Amino acid sequence: MSHGKPFTLYNSQLGPNGWKVVFLLQELGLEYENVFLDLAKKEQKSPEHLKYNPNGRIPTLIDHKNGDFAIWESNAIITYIADTYDKEGKFHFLTGPEKYEQTQWLYFQASGQGPYYGQLVGSFRVPAAAERYRNEAKRVISVLDSVLSKSGSDWLVGNKYSIADMSFIIWNVLATTLLLENYDMAKEAPYADAWMKRMMARPAIKRAFSEKEAVTKAKEEKDAREKVAA
Repeated sequence: MSHGKPFTLYNSQLGPNGWKVVFLLQELGLEYENVFLDLAKKEQKSPEHLKYNPNGRIPTLIDHKNGDFAIWESNAIITYIADTYDKEGKFHFLTGPEKYEQTQWLYFQASGQGPYYGQLVGSFRVPAAAERYRNEAKRVISVLDSVLSKSGSDWLVGNKYSIADMSFIIWNVLATTLLLENYDMAKEAPYADAWMKRMMARPAIKRAFSEKEAVTKAKEEKDAREKVAA
């Protein structure tokens, strides 16, 4: 890689999971190069990418400070970054029960939130399926809301914002802005809504979303030009 930055992140402008990694890199002030793969053109299945990620999906992180170590699966990536570059534990828990609660939430995000919300994206042509996944998405939000309402804290684990919280941001934004029609989180899940607003107000998260908006707009303009030229 010739960009000279410590990390290369294979990502997608539109896909959500790579942005979880961007959130943590931004929070830690770590420089990275986003390499956006065109999923419609199957660039994630290219030999260049498969040599780093045999699963052929995004995100994939290459750590050039650690011998070009490659790691994939978004929650594995953020755990690796936290363990390796957040030695003080600013954004994760190093020991004790909180460490395992943090892992619990990362597993729940990966096995509960991500798959159900993702299935909702592709289910709109089948009303029964769409209804099922809408209900599951709302159920996931209700779980978060219930825990936050009883925790005595602003966060899912202990008394600090961590990768456990961070992992839920992007899919919840997609759910409340695109996937769940006529869903009012402030009314239906007020504790989860307040939690999301706390995270969205963070400067690092604002920077990440500004980057996402800019690259998404650029991709849409490029796609439009290519369509006209075709």
